[in-house]
Amino acid sequence: MRALPYLFLLFSATLSAQSNDLADSIRTVLEEGIEAGAFPGAQVLVLHKGEPLVHVTAGYHTYAEKRPVLHNDVYDLASVTKTSSGLLYLMQLYDRGELDLDAPLGATFPAFAGTDKANLPLRSALAHRAGLLPWVPYWQGTLRGNGRYPWQKRWDSSRTNDYRFRGRTLKRDSSRRYPIRIMDDLWLHRAYREKNIYKAIRKSPVKPEGEYKYSGLLFYLLPDLVERRTGMGYHDYLRQEFYDPLGATTLGYRPLDRNIPLQRIVPTEVDTFFRMDTLHGVVHDEGAALMNGLSGNAGLFSTAEDLGKLYQMLMNGGELNGRRYFRESTVTEFTRYQYPDEGNRRGLGFDKPLIEYNEDLSSVAEAASSQSFGHSGYTGTLVWADPEQELVFIFLSNRVHPSRNRRAIYTMGVRPRIMTMVYEAIKQGKN
Repeated sequence: MRALPYLFLLFSATLSAQSNDLADSIRTVLEEGIEAGAFPGAQVLVLHKGEPLVHVTAGYHTYAEKRPVLHNDVYDLASVTKTSSGLLYLMQLYDRGELDLDAPLGATFPAFAGTDKANLPLRSALAHRAGLLPWVPYWQGTLRGNGRYPWQKRWDSSRTNDYRFRGRTLKRDSSRRYPIRIMDDLWLHRAYREKNIYKAIRKSPVKPEGEYKYSGLLFYLLPDLVERRTGMGYHDYLRQEFYDPLGATTLGYRPLDRNIPLQRIVPTEVDTFFRMDTLHGVVHDEGAALMNGLSGNAGLFSTAEDLGKLYQMLMNGGELNGRRYFRESTVTEFTRYQYPDEGNRRGLGFDKPLIEYNEDLSSVAEAASSQSFGHSGYTGTLVWADPEQELVFIFLSNRVHPSRNRRAIYTMGVRPRIMTMVYEAIKQGKN
């Protein structure tokens, strides 16, 4: 009996040594990325069997090197929002038997009713093979004299600097009709979402169904769906049903409105074409900005720890700390391959490992199991859960600072390299 404490301490010391070695290896890759200009700073949080395995930080908020990256920093999650906000409501409806995944889009989303997209199945759209346009540059449609979209007229980028806005879009000063702050000197019309964004989505061209093409258009419509069906504000509902019960206090939209200090928020791009300022505490994505920061496509901010709580719940099959959010079968349905015979790797909203691994195309490790799922974000973020290994992997950075043209995070394979190290460390720990 007396040997048990000694064996336990020996086992704990071994785990600690492995974690330290893993942390050092991760930090080395992060510092290589910083040196190559992939990002000014980054952090990696790994949860294994529900407990932190490592949480590594490196670098600074910007290349000015004034504020080092800390564990509790808040990041713009970009498209990680797609799996962490309005999609949760669709999962909830499905869980209750109130959503037919194969129903036509027009039956669920009024913006699609009566359009050439009305009969497209919801399942197909969530798996990114419904033929929807990848994205719409909504901000271009705000400019007078050039207020059209690419499918209407060739875009003349040389005319973006006159900043004369079309009526009922943007103004430089706030008023009763322009109450929504985009920046200090940029205010949005109160009806812009319905009159402009939804209209642009309705009129956007659609291709034949079946080909995989990543699209964010459907996710712009999720806030309206939540508000119509619950009678609550979109963010309020998400907080009530998911974020607050999970204890994810920083996970949410519009962080400055939630009194998160600016110094804790990592800045993203220096915008030189639309908002003409460093984007700090406001959403990076232009479309989400024109949704008042509240979109199912982008707009969430979070710390690594709070994002980990959400994904730990999903990895657990819909349960965390004794509270069940979804049936396990619901999580399985949304996170499984939907059209693998077509070579489409997507789940319903969730990303999955490539059907056939390609080192040059994958953001995750080759070792990631077929059960695993997650999503990446344009700003340099990634969250991934692997139920087979009881693993949650979170990578947060601001790779778009100061410019979105910086792509070393991809060319260096920073994220899959680090994730591979994690899988190897877990494998070694089992031997």
